[in-house]
Amino acid sequence: MRIKKVAHSKILAIVLAGGKGERLYPLTAHRAKPAVHFGGIYRLIDFVLSNLVNSGIHSIYIFTQYKAQSLLNHLQSGWVTTSTIDNSFILPVPAQMRLGETWYLGTADAVYQNTYLIRRFKPDLVCIFGADHVYFMDVSQMINYHIEKGAEATVATIPYPILECKRFGVVIIDKEWRIIEFQEKSPEPTPMPDQPDKGLVSMGNYIFNTEVLLEELAEDASNPKSSHDFGRDILPNICKKRRVYAYDFTKNKVPGIVGDNKYWRDVGTISTYYEANMDLKNPLPQLNLYNSLWPIHSIKYHGTPAKIVVDDYGNAGHVENSLIASGSIISGACVRDSIIGPNVFIKSRALVEGSIIMKDVVIEEDARIRRAIIDDYNIIKRGEHIGYDPNKDMERFYVDPDSGIVVVPRPAD
Repeated sequence: MRIKKVAHSKILAIVLAGGKGERLYPLTAHRAKPAVHFGGIYRLIDFVLSNLVNSGIHSIYIFTQYKAQSLLNHLQSGWVTTSTIDNSFILPVPAQMRLGETWYLGTADAVYQNTYLIRRFKPDLVCIFGADHVYFMDVSQMINYHIEKGAEATVATIPYPILECKRFGVVIIDKEWRIIEFQEKSPEPTPMPDQPDKGLVSMGNYIFNTEVLLEELAEDASNPKSSHDFGRDILPNICKKRRVYAYDFTKNKVPGIVGDNKYWRDVGTISTYYEANMDLKNPLPQLNLYNSLWPIHSIKYHGTPAKIVVDDYGNAGHVENSLIASGSIISGACVRDSIIGPNVFIKSRALVEGSIIMKDVVIEEDARIRRAIIDDYNIIKRGEHIGYDPNKDMERFYVDPDSGIVVVPRPAD
């Protein structure tokens, strides 16, 4: 893959990966949101890290906090690197309470408590990116845009259906794409002038001139009325006095993607997470994980190949429109329209339809699973039915009230 060249600036990337992801419960009961599985073999954090690395950015700190062990294990196995020669590193930074006796109070406070890392690295620009969205992005183009505009801060944005904009930060721009107002989760977000059915949503990805960032963080930290969050506090204030521009994500040209770059998903709820995964098994998915020109990196599983076989009774294994990760065995069972993670064993006459099965799950004989998410290490007993009787499912598992998706949580340790 061709290595991207960013503008002649020293770049530091900070990935905010400490979110609880409460709306993704119970998938986040044992892990931080960025550590949630996606597409069988990935974690959500793999997308932002791959975008940065593919863009030629190799100086990356990852700020962790909430239930970080699963995330740390993943990073250690697939991402953590250091090189003293060229300032290349990908390093997790645990919450350390360096500037007080509290954990991070918000996204801005997380960066403020680690300003010593920024000062020590002495970057020209700091990229602050979230860790829980699914998308492809060449970050070097956003950096070049930031420099060309003479911006002090730049916010990545995408047009989004106005009825869904209440969940996000929405920016108001002038004709030069300078941000004149930032509305954080407004009940009545302002639509785009030329597209009244859409708002211009912040993607939670920012670029700051370093001194501007340090000044604004210090000012915010001294404000007792602040919630110390970029979306709620820093950006609404900074756009009133600084040169803050919106970057149009749809104009980002990623190798292997033809036309406008329109795919960005906030998989913050069970229903949106389920829908984004289900899209992957379609013949022409909106997100092409097979784009060799912009690969999504993750842990390399060095296990055995997936296997679909006839069982001891002569029943043939059968798979339709599904992703099957390495090490999984489908023995005399049927899998349709599903995502099967690593090292899953689906036994004779079992049926899995429209479901996400995470790693190290065993589904025993004659079990039936429909429109469900089965978390790691579960054993679904012989003859068990999940996704067929809502009342029975609610007695035993979590049923998403919006979509009816059944979630079988990871067993207690």
